Amino acid sequence: MDARAQLAGRVDRDLDLTRTLLDRLPDQSMSWRPHPRSFSLAGLATHLARLPHWGVQMLAHDDYDLAGATGRASEHQARGDVLDMFDRHVAEWREALATTTDARLVSPWTLRRGPVVVEILPRLDAVERFLLHHVIHHRGQLTVYFRLLDLRVPDIYGPTADDHP
Repeated sequence: MDARAQLAGRVDRDLDLTRTLLDRLPDQSMSWRPHPRSFSLAGLATHLARLPHWGVQMLAHDDYDLAGATGRASEHQARGDVLDMFDRHVAEWREALATTTDARLVSPWTLRRGPVVVEILPRLDAVERFLLHHVIHHRGQLTVYFRLLDLRVPDIYGPTADDHP
């Protein structure tokens, strides 16, 4: 199996699991946050919905400059808006990956902060770390938010006490 197909399988599974969680977002709790320095529920969900787009950018560009980051963008306050964004970015990701070659996946990708090179790594490793692992990390945060809000946590890596008491 080629690198692109392997990556697609790993990422697709976790994007599908993430959508299952996002589909349970409660509109009435979107402004809730567990701590003043934490994302609101809407902010965390919106961030998760945007992450597949960053994967597209990693496939399209040879580097990313953290110095150009503008901070947190506006938050979607409705589950439907979060899901629409997520679905659009996932489709965009799948299309970009389908047209990427294995040679491109193993080519170098650079993370920088202005003139300082933070890290250079194969694009495949960058996508795994900054898309896949990033999604997994924030999805885990979202499950904690759900628990704190007394919402049902869906099956992700196995049965949950909520869906299978």
